[in-house]
Amino acid sequence: MSFPRYPKYKDSGVEWLGEVPEHWKTAQFRHFVDIENGSDHKHIEQDGGYPVYGSGGIFAYASDYLFDGESVLLGRKGTIDKPLHVTGSFWTVDTMYWTKIKPDTSGRYAYYAATTIPFNYYSTSTALPSMTKGALNGHRLPRPPLPEQTAIAAFLDRETAKIDGLVAEQRRLMELLKEKRQAVISHAVTKGLNPDAPMKPSGIEWLGDVPEHWEVQRVKSASTFTTSGPRGWSERITEEGALFIQSGDLNETLGIDFGEAKRVSIQNDAEAARTQLFDGDVVVCITGAKTGKVALSRSQPEPAYVNQHLCLIRPGSEILPLFLAIGLKGDVGQTYFEVSQYGLKQGLSLENVRECPVLLPPIAEQEAITDYVASETSKLDTLTAEAQRAIDLLQERRTALISAAVTGQIDVRKEVAE
Repeated sequence: MSFPRYPKYKDSGVEWLGEVPEHWKTAQFRHFVDIENGSDHKHIEQDGGYPVYGSGGIFAYASDYLFDGESVLLGRKGTIDKPLHVTGSFWTVDTMYWTKIKPDTSGRYAYYAATTIPFNYYSTSTALPSMTKGALNGHRLPRPPLPEQTAIAAFLDRETAKIDGLVAEQRRLMELLKEKRQAVISHAVTKGLNPDAPMKPSGIEWLGDVPEHWEVQRVKSASTFTTSGPRGWSERITEEGALFIQSGDLNETLGIDFGEAKRVSIQNDAEAARTQLFDGDVVVCITGAKTGKVALSRSQPEPAYVNQHLCLIRPGSEILPLFLAIGLKGDVGQTYFEVSQYGLKQGLSLENVRECPVLLPPIAEQEAITDYVASETSKLDTLTAEAQRAIDLLQERRTALISAAVTGQIDVRKEVAE
């Protein structure tokens, strides 16, 4: 949908802004809001009460509040480019600013206008992005008359809600595709490709029957070597050196993002020899939020080593590396990892991984299964990538629409009136 422009424009006097509608003014952000500091909330935190906002929204509750009313929240340190609009009684953390809306200002318009601030330009630090009150207060923005601010905000509320709804649909589709992908893998590696194959009890209650001619083994008997990465190597991380593979480098498609990996200084010692990763090795995350995540090392571009949060498995000759990886990624491995995690901080021991069940068809059948899984998951991955591209385009349109409306590049007054 295209929108008309205003009848007449004038030079705003602001280089980045260019022309604005003839009857609009420009003003520094301090004429829209009064910016106040957030405060540490730990001394008043409780299970319920007033919401405490961080850059991602509500994350805790408190027995007291800083302000009761409409406000635009802005990041001071860390995530600085995600303004929030809130109403009611609230508290904000000390890495956030909160604001009082000025007279003759629409709070919603001020929020949408704040999303167009070039935060990266003003940030005072590259290591930990930071914003000062001075930079925010001094930023110049278009300031239409109040009725027009209200109309623009109403238009953007309506149109961004439509876009957000479409984004949510694409995200739901991606979740369904993810579930379908898991189901394809799990069925193939537990039941095989022949629906008429004779079955036998697996001996594992939650697994059920498996093809009669398959063996049920453990990782330790299907591999020649298992280990975890060395402790203390985080102190050796450098700009140069060998690739240092961590849990965050394991992606959702059984791969390792070598191009994103950090680097580590390696010494020619036993620890380096023990923890070096080779093509055909399978890795499993054994600590933290990604516990149970699985990847297969393929097309390794240069020497690489695993860190202490990963278990390295070197498959034996009776199992294809990809078959082992998809088995651990499927319901057999994931269910076992889930029930085996221990402690308040979830995690797996090396012995847990070594005891994980592995189903072992003949090599020829493993090859057929891995070919089938690769073909089917490739189709699902293509659909997932298309959904992600749709989300990216929708979010780009959302950003562009807000910018066009709050800078007067489109006239939306009739859209609201109708």
